Amino acid sequence: DERKQVQSRTQELQSARNNSAKRIGQAKAKGEDVSALMAEATQANVELSGLEMKLQEIQEKLSVFMLDVPNLPHASVPQGKGADDNVEVRKVGTPKAFTFTPRDHTDLGAALGQLDFEVATKIAGTRFVVMKGALARLHRALAQFMLDVHTAEHGYTEVYVPYLVNAESMRGTGQLPKFADDLYRTTAGAWLIPTAEVPVTNLVQDQILDPETLPRRYVCHTPCFRSEAGSYGRDTRGMIRQHQFEKVEIVQIVTPTDSYAVLEQLTAHAETVLQRLGLPYRTMALCTGDIGFSAAKTYDLEVWLPGQQAYREISSCSNFEDFQARRLKARWRNPDTGKPELVHTLNGSGVAVGRALVAILENYQEADGAVRVPEALLSYMGGVTTLRP
Repeated sequence: DERKQVQSRTQELQSARNNSAKRIGQAKAKGEDVSALMAEATQANVELSGLEMKLQEIQEKLSVFMLDVPNLPHASVPQGKGADDNVEVRKVGTPKAFTFTPRDHTDLGAALGQLDFEVATKIAGTRFVVMKGALARLHRALAQFMLDVHTAEHGYTEVYVPYLVNAESMRGTGQLPKFADDLYRTTAGAWLIPTAEVPVTNLVQDQILDPETLPRRYVCHTPCFRSEAGSYGRDTRGMIRQHQFEKVEIVQIVTPTDSYAVLEQLTAHAETVLQRLGLPYRTMALCTGDIGFSAAKTYDLEVWLPGQQAYREISSCSNFEDFQARRLKARWRNPDTGKPELVHTLNGSGVAVGRALVAILENYQEADGAVRVPEALLSYMGGVTTLRP
């Protein structure tokens, strides 16, 4: 309301200034005294200058306010207050019935001598890990396997992107200003990426895309950096919640009419990875109280972890509709209208590499502490079929 009032008065004064200039010019041409008109114009200019500054301040406040307004949930998103109200869409695979008490990945990795949290703490602090030997190779194999599946079978183009981005890119995908405390910022003002979603989605920043180039499908393997400021001591044990971890991210840029069909497709692409690895999981539709700030609809994939006797998130697949595109000024030229319109953006983890490693350790463990390598990864492991101490 304040913006409208100030803008209306500003426009009135601008119009009056233009009219005053004409009147002064006409009076001078007739040789008349213009001192009164000049004084009137000067007074109007002073008021106008103040209003223009005030309007700019109001616009800036409005922009900051709007950056804190979340996306609107899609009508199909279940109503709820938190994670307990999320809805199970499907469950795939049956958790293995062990003849012994399964250990969690922290104990398994320590017994293998290939997962070291203690030395990582000395080097960097808590919530970091050092991997060695065959386990480090298994971690690398997982990323390679996921990239191969998404590029060769799902039609994604692999991209390599910067791990440091500017604030504009962070604002474009919705990380700033709301989640600044969960991010790492360098002394030079750049930000470490919390996910490849940021640089990859920004590939279409400030562009008008030809319809023939859509959909655009990108896949990217990067490290991710998060301060975990809001985790409040959760998951301090093991690799579930780390400051540095790796993901294979899948991103799609599509036309608005296609985005919800693409959300199902993209989610299926992430599920394929878990199916190939033989990991039991379930697909959850997040409710209104648990959905992310930027998302209109989200499916979480939760993998079964025998060591915790629980399903834990390993991928989050979201449709942001035009929420990010509006911030990014990412558009396409609609051939039906000939006019630029906002695209829809989607992304998901395809999947989190560290959590996939955790799931393999726990689901493929043997009674003697050895861990079998899933069949899908054998060709990446140079002959290693089992991880042993």
